[in-house]
Amino acid sequence: MSIHLRIARPVKDLQRAEAQYKLGLGLQELGRFVNHEGFDGVMLGIPDADFHLEFTCCRTHPLAPAPTAEDLLVFYVPEPLLWKSRCNAMLNAGFTETESYNPYWRGLGRTFEDRDGYRVVIQRAAWKNEPAQ
Repeated sequence: MSIHLRIARPVKDLQRAEAQYKLGLGLQELGRFVNHEGFDGVMLGIPDADFHLEFTCCRTHPLAPAPTAEDLLVFYVPEPLLWKSRCNAMLNAGFTETESYNPYWRGLGRTFEDRDGYRVVIQRAAWKNEPAQ
């Protein structure tokens, strides 16, 4: 069975969010729409991956982002040099490093916050989907 995950988030400034996530996470534009029933949006991701991010702005009734400290995107980057490079790219893209609310992410990761308050963890570890025992 093939399943694809889309994570959709409203943002205050679509161009700013797009630029920040492209530079910080190395994502590419996969699609875009303009004034589709009052919404503008962009889909960013990694070609051939099983997920992508969608950022939207509503022209007629803007929705303010309302993330919590535990609304996280977690990217696993096990190779130390790539992890460090990705963390630096996050800072260069305008993300702010912040203390993780959950202490688990402090051990091997760094937590960053975008200008809308959404958080991204760059975790220096590998992950593999395996059924629970």
